[in-house]
Amino acid sequence: MSQTDEANASPAAPPDDANDLRGYHFKQLLSSKLTWGLILAFTLAAGVAAAIFVGAAVGAGAAVAVFLVSLLIAFAIADSRAEDAFFQAYAQQHGLELGGRAPLPATTPLLRKGERRYAERTLSGPFAAGIEGILALYTYEEESRDSDGNKETNYYRYTVGLVPVPESVPLVPELYCQRKFGLRALEGFEDAFRGAKERVNLESTVLGDKYEIFAGKGQDAVWLRRLFAPTFIVWLTESAPDKFAFELVGGTLCCYVSGHKKKAEQLEKISVATAAVAKRLREESLQTSR
Repeated sequence: MSQTDEANASPAAPPDDANDLRGYHFKQLLSSKLTWGLILAFTLAAGVAAAIFVGAAVGAGAAVAVFLVSLLIAFAIADSRAEDAFFQAYAQQHGLELGGRAPLPATTPLLRKGERRYAERTLSGPFAAGIEGILALYTYEEESRDSDGNKETNYYRYTVGLVPVPESVPLVPELYCQRKFGLRALEGFEDAFRGAKERVNLESTVLGDKYEIFAGKGQDAVWLRRLFAPTFIVWLTESAPDKFAFELVGGTLCCYVSGHKKKAEQLEKISVATAAVAKRLREESLQTSR
């Protein structure tokens, strides 16, 4: 088999990481006569132009710089193609529908943040038996100004799992399970500024060390304690993904972790965790409704 045939051959196994096929697609690009034609054309044009207007030495340097930049551009294209291929394979393997950049419903505080907010990719379909939702690489943008007054855009990225749990609305219209930050001694001071939300205190030191739980004022404290049964607390503290958190508002469950996750194992953990929380909410809601 020739080098060109090897470069064009399909990968042997589906990727489990967005970077797995980067080398494969880079080789594909570099095996193309069109790619090399464009690289050499830009390199020659830059070198000749710089030599004419500045000097031969500068022309040689400009040609080398353009050649290297062209290779970097080819690598960036290969990286993008590898990521596309990974998400296409993941969607196919898990029976999900892959979508591109799109808005997400602004139903929870995380999904309402920033001046601009959007999903860069979505994976829609079944998370578990009887539970369907959307797994998304979510980004929101906030604008600020530096010390010189120049506008800067800050990007905040999360991987989120969205599942509707309409059964929960009559019993728990609002519930927030957040990663714990700050000192326990300051909790009372912080709670004074939480408005319509109040802290849910449960008899679990391990849970209290990892999470802060809030609900709307006036919600049934007994029901919330039943929801956070010992088995659910053990799952949250021992089996949930690293830095996992969730928000429930008006029957929409939004589970999330910081950063865009681009490995099959990471995506699987988030979808499984989202399904686990949705299942727990649904079970307790339906049991109470009977």
